[in-house]
Amino acid sequence: MPNTSNDKILIATNNAGKVLELSKLLASSGFIVTTPKQENIQMDVEETGQTFEDNAAIKALAFARTSGLLSIADDSGLEVEYLNGEPGVRSARYAGENASDIDRVWYLLDKLKDVEWSKRQARFKSVIAIADPEGVIEMFEGTCEGYILFEPVGLNGFGYDPIFYLPLEGKSMSELSLENKNKISHRGLAMEKAVRFLNQIN
Repeated sequence: MPNTSNDKILIATNNAGKVLELSKLLASSGFIVTTPKQENIQMDVEETGQTFEDNAAIKALAFARTSGLLSIADDSGLEVEYLNGEPGVRSARYAGENASDIDRVWYLLDKLKDVEWSKRQARFKSVIAIADPEGVIEMFEGTCEGYILFEPVGLNGFGYDPIFYLPLEGKSMSELSLENKNKISHRGLAMEKAVRFLNQIN
């Protein structure tokens, strides 16, 4: 990917939670961080890929070509071993297209209601894609290992964070401050690699 002539990088999502997290993670990238709202871009990109890599690339490229800016997209989700990797790439749509975060949480918990603690292993996985308007894409991955709790705990974060338990922290992802979450989360680890790359090209 060549050096960019524009010092902006667009966060390719309309998800307020992801915008907040990614904005903080990109603070040291050397780029001015902007959002679709700030650029007056209104678009929803259909995630038709079969993998996190596919969907991250689809989103980053769509926003890069529409905006003319270097764009960064994350596709991430939860993989539960007992459920053979579900919900995976369907994490956001697991309980139906219009389900809320808490709907998805309880839908998953219902599937695990009789599953003992030792069999509730899970991981969060994130793939970050950075695309330029010419179609060049770079990818970065991060994972975070844990267990699925029996009920939601904590008030921070979003998505499945309230039921994702981190053994090394002794807390759910939702009990962490955003600063601590960014240090250990799947998205934080993937973004650390992405920021190193951005520092090299800026």
